[in-house]
Amino acid sequence: MTISGHLQELYGLPAFDFPAADAKAELPAPASVAWRIAVEAYEAEERWEEAFARFTEAVDTTEVRALIVGSWSDAYESGPEPVIEALVAVRDRLPALRALFLADIVGEECEISWIIQGLVTPLLDAFPELLEFGVRGGQELRFPAVRHERLRSLTIETGGLNAAVVRGVGASELPALEHLDLWLGVSEYGATTEVADLAPILAGSRFPGLRHLALRNSEIQDEIAIALAGAPVVAGLEVLDLSMGTLGDEGAEALLAGQPLTHLKKLDLHHNYMSKALRERVLATLGAAGVEVDLEESEDVDDDDEDFRYTAVSE
Repeated sequence: MTISGHLQELYGLPAFDFPAADAKAELPAPASVAWRIAVEAYEAEERWEEAFARFTEAVDTTEVRALIVGSWSDAYESGPEPVIEALVAVRDRLPALRALFLADIVGEECEISWIIQGLVTPLLDAFPELLEFGVRGGQELRFPAVRHERLRSLTIETGGLNAAVVRGVGASELPALEHLDLWLGVSEYGATTEVADLAPILAGSRFPGLRHLALRNSEIQDEIAIALAGAPVVAGLEVLDLSMGTLGDEGAEALLAGQPLTHLKKLDLHHNYMSKALRERVLATLGAAGVEVDLEESEDVDDDDEDFRYTAVSE
């Protein structure tokens, strides 16, 4: 599956596309929308930084609360360093910024695993009041350990996530973090994460306020589920998300046999390869206890047929 649609909202605000240079449109109030700035993926008539400069002149940036970085013209060939530099350069003009998403790029613009990324933590350093941060694309992505006092939500969407990024997240000091969403992906597209790399996250002490944990879109989804069955982090969660990956009966059995999950508000297992019998057991055990269980996009595949399991997003 490819990512076919752009973000519809960010920070609870509807996304609004800042118009192209030759377009005329009435602009909404600066604080009322999540502003998406993007240029054509191929043969763009202006660079992203030029479009952003027009934005800063047309909009009262002191009131802007959410920004979405869409396509820069050659995301398949070069990283977002000029984009990041442009954002950092005007940080004093964005005092109200609370949410930022880097690379809201869909398949027809550039497949997720073709997006060239880079060092993204300067954005967290530049915006200490940021509450939500997300990034798409794992190729050359770097996320060394960082400290940020206010960040509540961190999302990293990839078709293949390097273990160094996972270790960087796990070593970060994010005392306010409540929502962590990692798309781990497949080895064919750069995934090198092993369960051991998740240890600081699973221990529960690194992010004591964590309430929503998503470790998904992974080809090692069964191994992750087995580790979570006894992981301390689970006790404090409201939402556990193991969706979009290759979860089968082995992982589901471990979850049912492990620590209680009845305190969860939601267990998201959509896009799975569990047998019908296991799905029924999960629903009988957890659904009956009031847990919202998502088992959409289930496909019956024997545990021996792992070659026929696929993550929802890869290329």
